[in-house]
Amino acid sequence: MKIAALKESAPGETRVAITPETVKKFIALGASVSVEKGAGGSASVSDAAFEDAGAQVTAAAEAVAGAQIVLGVQAPDTMLLKGAADGAWVAATFDPFAQTGRIAAYAKAGFEALSMEFMPRITRAQSMDVLSSQSNLSGYKAVLAAGHEYGRAFPMMMTAAGTVQAARAFVMGVGVAGLQAIATAKRLGAQVSATDVRSATREQIASLGAKPIFVEDVAGIEGEGSGGYASEMSEEYQRAQAELVSRHIARQDIVITTALIPGRAAPRLISDAQIATMKPGSVIFDLAVAQGGNVEGSQADEVVIRHGVKIMGYSNTPSHLAADASALFARNLYNFLSAFWDQELGKPVLDEEIGNAVRLTKGGVIVNERLK
Repeated sequence: MKIAALKESAPGETRVAITPETVKKFIALGASVSVEKGAGGSASVSDAAFEDAGAQVTAAAEAVAGAQIVLGVQAPDTMLLKGAADGAWVAATFDPFAQTGRIAAYAKAGFEALSMEFMPRITRAQSMDVLSSQSNLSGYKAVLAAGHEYGRAFPMMMTAAGTVQAARAFVMGVGVAGLQAIATAKRLGAQVSATDVRSATREQIASLGAKPIFVEDVAGIEGEGSGGYASEMSEEYQRAQAELVSRHIARQDIVITTALIPGRAAPRLISDAQIATMKPGSVIFDLAVAQGGNVEGSQADEVVIRHGVKIMGYSNTPSHLAADASALFARNLYNFLSAFWDQELGKPVLDEEIGNAVRLTKGGVIVNERLK
């Protein structure tokens, strides 16, 4: 069984899908590993480190030649996979709902596309969940980046010259990224509050020492979608939430928005009118900017100033922490494949629950029910 990893080709992608740690683990399972030269350079992993771990480091065409499994952070174009084994697996992120052309190309080429975004949120798959591992780092980085643009101190400081008041930080959306954003802002000394459409997150917010901000008196709306994701809210809830946010946001120094709905554009959480109520010098970090944005006027990889408020967001936030993001992503991939490794066959054999969830294409056709 040959496993290959290529250098990422997507613009701005600095991560790598395999690390020396996981190279050793794959070899221990009985696989051989080939890595394209320079694949780990932007993630602080040298070719020598891959070679020391036992991988063959070579040109892309040679690395992928005969490979039965190809690992990627973002799925490579099929033209980069020429020479891979017939029906080879490609385990990566595919952005399946948006990149329909790429999925069709994978089916036509006969590859088995395994979308790591579609990993089911069940207990036994937690260690395989790339969305969670990368979102965790994204929430952390969002607070640091917003703090840098804010230009003031986070914690309260009492000095002989006077007192510096603590920054007020508000996190909208309390998934993995939001929880890490809360924890990071608290560690930096900010006064933190947070909200979410899922009422079950109230206790999670409070457990991190932040103040829960929730719509009250709107009965029967829990906001819990399938698989632990948030679902879209009713118009009644959206109106009530907008009023609540408008009152609260005007007093905030830093706002982090994290709301995403799988397969749909990011919901709008903050309007231009609400931005206008905020203090000059405040900062909003829109973690959903690459999916359309939670904030009116946000632009990926730009700092936009509206009404004196800085609005920012990265198109690929985990890539701003390439070394750690790569380490976690690579472990997710290893945990996924090793969990199904058949020692007698010398390869992984997926079960129905997880296999059917992540498999997009097989035998020349698109097979995933979510894409049909």
